[in-house]
Amino acid sequence: MKKVFVMENLDCANCAAKMEDAVRKIPGVSYVSISFMAQRMTLEADDAAFDEIAKKAAKAFARVDDDCCVICLLYTSDAADD
Repeated sequence: MKKVFVMENLDCANCAAKMEDAVRKIPGVSYVSISFMAQRMTLEADDAAFDEIAKKAAKAFARVDDDCCVICLLYTSDAADD
């Protein structure tokens, strides 16, 4: 499943890259892209573990920049449909 989230207080492209690297290491993540300019994260991960993966991603964000957070889900799509 792929979900796109709106982020808030993502201050720099370097932080976005560090967050991407951290989220990419979470088991079950098949794709992640974090855009500093758009303030969005696209996350594709195993459906059954998506909620747990999202929680781990939020913890990874806090380790890089404790002001940055996901504020809402923009949209969801089945990765097979894309």
